[in-house]
Amino acid sequence: MFDQVTMRLNAEPLIRSALREDITSEDVSTNSVMPEPRLGEVDLICKQDGVLCGMQVFARVFTLLDESTQITTFARDGEEIKAGQRIAVVRGDIRVLLSGERTALNYLQRMSGVATYTRSVSSLLAGTKTKLLDTRKTTPNNRIFEKYAVRTGGGNNHRYNLSDGVMLKDNHIGAAGGVAQAVRMAREYAPFVRKIEVETENLDMVREALEAGADIIMLDNMSHEEMAQAMALIDGRAEVEVSGNVTRENIARLTDLGVDYISSGALTHSAPILDLSLKNLHPVE
Repeated sequence: MFDQVTMRLNAEPLIRSALREDITSEDVSTNSVMPEPRLGEVDLICKQDGVLCGMQVFARVFTLLDESTQITTFARDGEEIKAGQRIAVVRGDIRVLLSGERTALNYLQRMSGVATYTRSVSSLLAGTKTKLLDTRKTTPNNRIFEKYAVRTGGGNNHRYNLSDGVMLKDNHIGAAGGVAQAVRMAREYAPFVRKIEVETENLDMVREALEAGADIIMLDNMSHEEMAQAMALIDGRAEVEVSGNVTRENIARLTDLGVDYISSGALTHSAPILDLSLKNLHPVE
């Protein structure tokens, strides 16, 4: 759950922007059929098994439109939910329920989808020391929501953005003139509290990263044999991350390597939504 400061400073402006995207001047359909305020209720129904995530954001959509809107919930983020289950009841001005419906569901379906997919992947690492990480391959302006969903699903967050840590990828290394030069320049420039991670594509780069004193070495798109050789070469002198087209279907092939981290962009860029719906809207006397 987002704390109060994070919600107000970082999440709410994005939610407001999403609402403005959907209502540029007025909700013509709603104002046509409901010209005056009227109290009503609508049920939030799960239509597909999965992991719930985003109820705080779902609720905030409606309370931003009308702070008197009431949301009664019957499940919490991180819980497994079943098709047909009633997740919540939203009570308030029918005009608010209609106008906020799509935006609220978009957040909830997307976040629950990411949490559900992450749970299915993270379960494949059970019993190992390896932590599952997300990446920065997130939907623009939705990173705060998608990375929260990864945590809810049992994964871990890699750096949040470019200010969080030093990751020297192939183009950084090329710009600097080599691995050693890139690491040296990062040590001189970056705050001492920042770890330095180096992306490597072959064993020669692994050796260079080790000699340069990298804190974390990423093995990117290497064969299983190369990664095993790299692990023997590193031998605990740096933390190790594996990356490169990791999905639910192929992550099991990496579990025997004993790496510290496996990162997967698929957690956020390829997770399908979880099907949820607002149903049974009716007036309340």
